[in-house]
Amino acid sequence: MGIWRQQSALLKIENSEIKNFIGQEIVIIGTINEEPDIRGKTAKLEIKTEKIMTEDEIMTEDGPLSIKSRILVTIWKYPQYQYGDKLKIQGKLESPTTFQKGGLEEINSTKSGGGEGFNYKNYLLKDGILAVMNFPKSELVAEDQGNFLMKSLISFKEKLKESLNKVMSRPQSAIFEALFFGEEENISKEWKEKLNQTATRHLTAVSGMNITIICNLILGFLLWLGFWRHQAFYLSVILIILYILMIGAPASAIRAGIMGLLLLTAQHFGRFSTSSRAIVLAATLMLFQNPLILRWDIGFQLSFLATMGMIHLQSVLEDFLKKIPNFFQLRNNLSTTLSAQIFVFPILIYNFGQISIISPIPNILILPLIPFLTIFGFIFSFIGIFWQNLAQILSWPAWLLITYILKIIGLSSKISWASLIFKNVHWIFLIISYLILGILVFWLNQRRKLRFLNY
Repeated sequence: MGIWRQQSALLKIENSEIKNFIGQEIVIIGTINEEPDIRGKTAKLEIKTEKIMTEDEIMTEDGPLSIKSRILVTIWKYPQYQYGDKLKIQGKLESPTTFQKGGLEEINSTKSGGGEGFNYKNYLLKDGILAVMNFPKSELVAEDQGNFLMKSLISFKEKLKESLNKVMSRPQSAIFEALFFGEEENISKEWKEKLNQTATRHLTAVSGMNITIICNLILGFLLWLGFWRHQAFYLSVILIILYILMIGAPASAIRAGIMGLLLLTAQHFGRFSTSSRAIVLAATLMLFQNPLILRWDIGFQLSFLATMGMIHLQSVLEDFLKKIPNFFQLRNNLSTTLSAQIFVFPILIYNFGQISIISPIPNILILPLIPFLTIFGFIFSFIGIFWQNLAQILSWPAWLLITYILKIIGLSSKISWASLIFKNVHWIFLIISYLILGILVFWLNQRRKLRFLNY
């Protein structure tokens, strides 16, 4: 059933009429379907096509050919376009190329070898994009053609980012943007490489911890305002969904959001929430909507594997590390970091050809601060929209925390043997690694249960 679902979704995209125009000079009328992705001097626009006309002006009786599809357009940063703008674009439609090892800095600067190369075409296929257009002529046709709710959410996010950048300088503000919104465009290439070397790149993704903290903040704030608990619950659910939509609904945020909402729902109805069931349900819902992400979205793979590691391996590792004092949650943070990274190591080696061997050290020193950073940042960014001077004062604790984090990452990245490089890793390595890991974790958990029962 899974194979059939994946193939049917793939064929639907590949059989789109737009493939007949690949390699031709065409004119497209379409609307920007997602928030523009600005990267340095260029911008990437996901265009939802409406009408297409070839250079030879192939027309139907009703005018240009009406084709509903998606394409990715790369243009210069200026003039700047917004979500919902309708554009007239003229250029050559092309098929995405397959980037091999060492390429595709623009997608993820951590791709530095390993595996069998990065397939850019498949990466775009998972989002329903079959063709690309590079630096075409563009012309604004109309504004405000997108969804009103999405436009409002994007506008609110821009106000939060503007507030953040007014009270905090870079690189501190860039790290916070990544932590809270999952956006890395303002992080320099140098700092991205440092994050990769120390295995702290997860700081630039909206994690389950962030979602859980925000859930609790919203629920507590609504109760403080005087809402009844059931009213606060439903409002919290709505606001968390809006937050996930606002940041672009990345795989890690959707997974964390579903699990966080399941936790809130369990608490609301007085039921237990089992993490292993919650993550399977989250994966099922996401794959039902888009089965292609299971194979071609590395972010989806890393997010779920890290969470599975914490669910199935963290308690076992805590037993092994019981002699380590739990001062400032030291033992808990170490077991959390190790369990997550053990589960993602094979994927990292295969796709990126690089793993950090000192990652537990910076992560132990950083992870305890993330909840405080999230709380401080959420508060001063929101207040900064209305009262800049107060936000400036409230931002000081967050600035100190981020500066400390940057110092830890900077010092850790200077260690010459901080990371190991792997080349030409075969896909069989993945199968063997996870087969061994699965058997080992099952055996360790069974042994732990028997010891608990005094067998």
